[in-house]
Formats: sequence, C-alpha cells, structure tokens
Amino acid sequence: MNKAELIESVQKILGGETSKRAAGDALDAVLTAISKGVKGGSVQLIGFGTFKKVQRAARTGRNPKTGEAMKIKASKTVRFVPSSSLKSSL
Repeated sequence: MNKAELIESVQKILGGETSKRAAGDALDAVLTAISKGVKGGSVQLIGFGTFKKVQRAARTGRNPKTGEAMKIKASKTVRFVPSSSLKSSL
C-alpha cells in the first residue's frame, strides 16, 4: 500500500463528507507528530506498536562490487516494534 492508497483508505473509514484532501491532511498530521515524537525518544501506540530511536554502532562492512572491507560510521535510525495484538492479527 502506498501513500495515495492509504489516503483513500482513511477517507473511506472516515466516510461521509470527508474529502481526500482532509484525509491527506489528517495522515500528514499523524506522520509529522510521530516524526517529532521519535526525535524525543519513542512513540507508543497501544494496540499498534512502538517507534523507537536507536543508535547503530560503527562497524566494518564490505563493498558488494569489489568485496573490499570498508568502515561504516555510527548512525541513528528508527525501529518499529509491533504490539502483540498487531502480530496476532497477521
């Protein structure tokens, strides 16, 4: 599912007089709030899962073309941990 399909799905769930524009604005607001929340630590959505900011350590990798060893810098990333109810619904 891409973003356009997700907007259509939100529009159908909200129903009634909801426009695609309003559904898109609602989706953008939620994604922005999650992004800002993750910068501060983590965002927990009960029944869905948790978005966590994690630190990746520096490590040694391999260039896939040449096989040569290379250093990969430490970095920050976001990890999603699904809730048990989301896991069981799959």
